[in-house]
Amino acid sequence: MSDLFGKRIAGLSQSSGLTAIRGIRRGIEKESLRVTPDGHLAQTPHPQALGSALTHPSITTDYSEALLEFITPAFTRIEDTLAHLEKTHIFTHQNIDDELLWVNSMPCIMGDDSSIPIAQYGSSNIGKMKTIYRRGLGHRYGRLMQTISGIHYNFSFPEEFWQHYQSLEKDTQALKDFTSEQYFHLIRNFQRFSPLLIYLFGASPAVCASFLSRQSHTLHQHPSSGTLYQPFATSLRMSDLGYQNDSQSGLHIPYDSVQSYATALRLAMNTSYPAYKKIGAKADLQQLSSHVLQIENEYYGQIRPKRNAESGERPTTALLKRGVEYIEMRCIDLNPFLDVGINAEQMRFLDIFAVYCLLQPSPLINTEELRAIEANNKVIVLNGRSPHGQLTFNGEQFQLSNWAKSIWPKLEEIADTLDHAYSSQKQYQAALKAQYDKLEETELLPSSQILQQLSDNKINFYEFAMDIASQKASAFRSRTLNPADQAYYEKTARASLEQQKQLESQSEIPFDAYLQNYLNT
Repeated sequence: MSDLFGKRIAGLSQSSGLTAIRGIRRGIEKESLRVTPDGHLAQTPHPQALGSALTHPSITTDYSEALLEFITPAFTRIEDTLAHLEKTHIFTHQNIDDELLWVNSMPCIMGDDSSIPIAQYGSSNIGKMKTIYRRGLGHRYGRLMQTISGIHYNFSFPEEFWQHYQSLEKDTQALKDFTSEQYFHLIRNFQRFSPLLIYLFGASPAVCASFLSRQSHTLHQHPSSGTLYQPFATSLRMSDLGYQNDSQSGLHIPYDSVQSYATALRLAMNTSYPAYKKIGAKADLQQLSSHVLQIENEYYGQIRPKRNAESGERPTTALLKRGVEYIEMRCIDLNPFLDVGINAEQMRFLDIFAVYCLLQPSPLINTEELRAIEANNKVIVLNGRSPHGQLTFNGEQFQLSNWAKSIWPKLEEIADTLDHAYSSQKQYQAALKAQYDKLEETELLPSSQILQQLSDNKINFYEFAMDIASQKASAFRSRTLNPADQAYYEKTARASLEQQKQLESQSEIPFDAYLQNYLNT
């Protein structure tokens, strides 16, 4: 089995393989809460100067009116992806008055659920559907949990890569089917190995006490008042903190194939759940249905297979018709120490990790392994930096850093291949070295650095986050876009508002009929 990796990496190191790898595309979706100058959740509506949250391609909202989501196009150059995200931040800071963008994944000072405004998308059928879906999430899980923010890293190989790789694998099925099969191969390994990402990049070991003021928890009181934390935590965001989800606890969506994945999601969308019947149905505009899932996106996972859907098309329909187009890595915390929450070094490591997940053997995940994966995730998010934490891989127990070091030679081969492909002056190897240093010195981990700053500066989580948010706001407001970029963002905002008006002025079928049509596609 180990020789299989060697054959695959050798095949990708051929000149045609290196050329194909250069077409890798990366996009980022980044969430950030708008907060007042004193760190409370903003109660203002989505700023009109930013455009329509329904139709703007780059600036929208997620769960709440106050939860901004920035979306970059998928670029072949890491630098272009980050540049687009930085420009979006600059334009946004021009148009949110004195409000700040919260820099941490765990929220700001929070009141009760009623203080969290649900995102509004206008009076069109699609706008109503998006708002009702979010209202349903609030009823099911509470609004508070929905304010936790993160980064989604969208990654895809180009068609030329898949053609080359299919030839290496001596596979003869349709390219679309081979591509989807291999993406699911990658996804299964991502599930197995994602503790490494959470360990290296987890940046939410603490939270403002107001976030958990109305529910029981097992976190520790930090010496700084108003802060709750777990001493060896990496990512409270990825824990079940604040996320009571009984309906999904027994919902195991298989990642065997497109067909099995889509079938299981659709079954959940058609399976009634007694507790949700009490909420009310779509006729009451409280949720889209009383089923286990309202729509596919309600299923929370660390990674998703994705395909850009056509207007009015369900995600599973798009996948079944045209196959997997890219993957969405969803376990990335906002790093408060980085300008936009992520940087090129981290993105290069994510590239290496994705290629590793593809090249490693990836058998189907059975019930026993699924339990081990779930147990590993719990250990890594709550006690990942503990020297006594043990994870299970292939039936054997390891301390995370020891297991990571055992796979590092393969990661180095991938980094070397990517550096050759991009002629990148060993930037991938440098990114890998930076992560290895974290295995050797845990104080370099973002989760360690956050707790260290709280202790060294004798401040609480709120003061730590507010200080960085204020610094970043000042830095972004001091920057200006070049005239072409400024004109682009202003024009795009106006065009999105006009597009929403046009949608709302069109004659539409009744909402119930629209929703039924959508769910039946």
